Amino acid sequence: MKTAGLDGCQAGWVLISFDEGDEVYKILRDRDALKEAFEEYDRIFIDMPIGLEDEEYTRTCDEQLRKKLGGEYASSVFSPPIRPALTAPTYVEATMISQEYTDKKITLQAWNITPKIQMVDELLRADDSLKEKVLESHPEFLFQDLNGGMIYQKKNLKKGIKHRVELLEAQEPIVDDFFRDIKEEFRRNEVEEDDIVDAMVLALYAKRSVEQGLKTLPEEVEYDSEGLPKAIHYV
Repeated sequence: MKTAGLDGCQAGWVLISFDEGDEVYKILRDRDALKEAFEEYDRIFIDMPIGLEDEEYTRTCDEQLRKKLGGEYASSVFSPPIRPALTAPTYVEATMISQEYTDKKITLQAWNITPKIQMVDELLRADDSLKEKVLESHPEFLFQDLNGGMIYQKKNLKKGIKHRVELLEAQEPIVDDFFRDIKEEFRRNEVEEDDIVDAMVLALYAKRSVEQGLKTLPEEVEYDSEGLPKAIHYV
């Protein structure tokens, strides 16, 4: 089974795979490249909301994830736009739709990644075979598990990135080479350091899930009106 981790970045998406003998990193710059990756890999852990609410502001999986992360890290989990607001052409219009249904505004953080949410959503709805392959996950939750239940330094700090690289390198020796090579090959305005480590931990856990199995938040998966799972996947 071919596995990969996928995280959004300024250039598009950073994909990393730790499959033995087929380790690779690449930047996916457009929709076609993303579609090809979805079709090529048998399991992808992606840091992007997939299943969306129609009228509720917060998904159950996000509520449970905030509780799991706790403390300051709960703020790394935000509520994605509700489905009726997903295709709104402007932030103002999307917020008006959100307020109409939920009485709450869409955060700017959620709005800024809405084009990527929409791209993933359209690809998964267009091909049912992808719905079981492309699975939403959350890097900070995975790093918490990798570090025995706690992450001590935030990834916007140099020591936070260093800590995460060390955690990953203990599991996959190629991590240090990949981290250095990606930083040398791509500009910072294309791929940030935190994008790299996030894609790496997603790749590690996608690979682990083949042998260890999948778990989800919530334990009983909920589905949205388009049949997409509203769940955070982990191992």
